[in-house]
Amino acid sequence: MTETPVTSRPTSPAITFADLNLPQPLHSALRKTGMETPFPIQSATLPDALAGRDVLGRAQTGSGKTLAFGLALLTRLHGGKAPARRPRALVLVPTRELAMQVADALVPLAKAAGLWCRTAVGGMSMQRQVDALARGVDLLIATPGRLSDHVRQGTCVLDGVEMVALDEADQMADMGFLPQVREILDLTPRDGQRLLFSATLDGAVENLVRAYLTDPVTHSVAPATASVDTMDHYLLQVDHRDKQAVVTEIAAREGRTILFVRTKHHVDRLATRLRASGVHAGALHGGKTQGQRNRVLDDFRSGRVPVLVATDVAARGIHVDDVSLVLHVDPAADHKDYLHRAGRTARAGASGTVVTLVTREQRRTVRRMTDQAGVRPQYATVRPGDAELARITGARTPSGVPVVERVRPHRPSRPGGPGRRPHSTRGRGPRRGPGGRQNAVA
Repeated sequence: MTETPVTSRPTSPAITFADLNLPQPLHSALRKTGMETPFPIQSATLPDALAGRDVLGRAQTGSGKTLAFGLALLTRLHGGKAPARRPRALVLVPTRELAMQVADALVPLAKAAGLWCRTAVGGMSMQRQVDALARGVDLLIATPGRLSDHVRQGTCVLDGVEMVALDEADQMADMGFLPQVREILDLTPRDGQRLLFSATLDGAVENLVRAYLTDPVTHSVAPATASVDTMDHYLLQVDHRDKQAVVTEIAAREGRTILFVRTKHHVDRLATRLRASGVHAGALHGGKTQGQRNRVLDDFRSGRVPVLVATDVAARGIHVDDVSLVLHVDPAADHKDYLHRAGRTARAGASGTVVTLVTREQRRTVRRMTDQAGVRPQYATVRPGDAELARITGARTPSGVPVVERVRPHRPSRPGGPGRRPHSTRGRGPRRGPGGRQNAVA
């Protein structure tokens, strides 16, 4: 990043959560979950964030950024009172899935500290969110589109926001949400604390930093490239005629696996073919209702369905442990998408394998992309049944016994409150931000 207006400090020495003087309820809640030592991004940023400094953090996905900003916000909120419709702190995220992930991490901690943590995201009941906000909110986790709706309707007022955390700022830029983000930030007190976390800190994100962060300290605990220490990267060249069979054999492997394709129609088609071959596969894309997406992710997390076929909607904001292989059925559009997809495996120090299937004519383009991502993949040419394919991916012959897609009855969510989510409804069309600009639902 060129001429970044930030002060850089060295990464903090090894510390424990006990060294950070967190409020006792937060520290006790962390200990109950077995968390004693912060991840590097947490130990690097928390001392400055707890001191009230504006912080700019760069770390790869899966590195523990949620607690890096979450513990700072909850600590500074501790002891205060939740006002109706006026959040005291705000976390802005680009997608519903990421909002749910952040809520899953922070709601139990907020509850332990006696704080009210609410969510406001698209694709869920607006009225339930209105009712929850009216009961009081300390920390609000929101997507730009839905928060803009609440602001416009007067059901959420931002003039009391003391702290704002922006998570995955580069994805918000890529998705075109920065105009909305700016409008939202303009409604918060100018002297409030800002915490911005992103995998990359260039371009539009740099402009956001210049406009809204005051004398920020920056911490970068990992380069904006794939984790070559914990990931094995492969480019496997396949013939067009063999590709479906190769994909099916890889999907039939043991272990949790994510398959990425470019379009939602391809997701549904591929998941159906895999189930017909005997592979338990779920489909995830933006055309599904939030309730459907939640149920697919629940099945994947629990292991009931070990294979997830997804578009890039799943490349960010989905934290599922023990994903041992990511397969790019369709190559990523660019190096950023490659990194975000790859980041679904090898999370928080675990190891994993990232495989991209390429045809002969795609090889040069994909190699250029992996060079930009800082990856030096190993190459192989494979066909169905190859020993090398099995060695790299664990591929095996599927059972051939069709899998009947299990239809679970929809169970309504509990009313709003810490850890309680509203009913799922169908996603709506474009939203308008505080200034009247039309924006896509986040």
